[in-house]
Amino acid sequence: MGATAITAAPGTKRPARRFDAARLLPLIGPLVLFAIWDLVVRLHLVSPVLLPTPAAAIAALAKGMAGGPLLGDFLSSLNRTLQAFLIAGVIGVPLGVLLGSSEKAYRSVEFLVDFFRSTPSSALIPLFLMIFGVTDMNKIAIAAFAAVLVILFNSAYGVINARKQRVMAARVMGASRWRIFKDVLIWESLQPTFVGLRSGVSMALVIVIVAEMFIGSDSGLGNRIINAQQVLNVRDMYAAILAAGALGYVLNILFLVLEKRVVHWSGR
Repeated sequence: MGATAITAAPGTKRPARRFDAARLLPLIGPLVLFAIWDLVVRLHLVSPVLLPTPAAAIAALAKGMAGGPLLGDFLSSLNRTLQAFLIAGVIGVPLGVLLGSSEKAYRSVEFLVDFFRSTPSSALIPLFLMIFGVTDMNKIAIAAFAAVLVILFNSAYGVINARKQRVMAARVMGASRWRIFKDVLIWESLQPTFVGLRSGVSMALVIVIVAEMFIGSDSGLGNRIINAQQVLNVRDMYAAILAAGALGYVLNILFLVLEKRVVHWSGR
């Protein structure tokens, strides 16, 4: 006897999907910010010469990103950021996991990691200038240096702070040190590693923008910001700042989505 399909009775209405107002919560902050910004300009609390209306800045952003020169600078900064981040990830994740698997090894280099992690990377720009000169590699190298320390730190502590119960359970079941490292410690370190990667890509972007501003550059959002500021082209300056902020936000969201997909067992 075949399966009987269950169909809705004629005239029966499907329950309407309720609108979830919580989805609009992330918009409140930006709307309040732009409202205050617009009010400050309209009340002349800040000279319009120094602060354009949000509408003017957004219009300049849209025009620049729609095939204008701002788009080229945006892509240049994105390219440098991704190169620096890839270098930092390839070095930082394996090195952090290896150091974290031996707490004595990590403690032996902990001072160096914390020292350079606490040192503002922008203070090292003169050193990187002497090593790499005024080149794109300079900007990528200093951004990678800053990002690799953040990634290494998080990866190492993820391994060091792996849940002891799981490690002990693996030992009781006779797992070798290699099996424990491969099947327990690496997986346990994934969540803090993703936190490090997310922080690392943000750090790389910040340092790339700063390097573009203060190291000889003919492209990039940092270069556009500083050039627009020098000639008081405030619309372009704020458009470039908004573009840099949007880039950082999108990169952060992408890593959050990736983390949820890869580390879906987190907290269990």
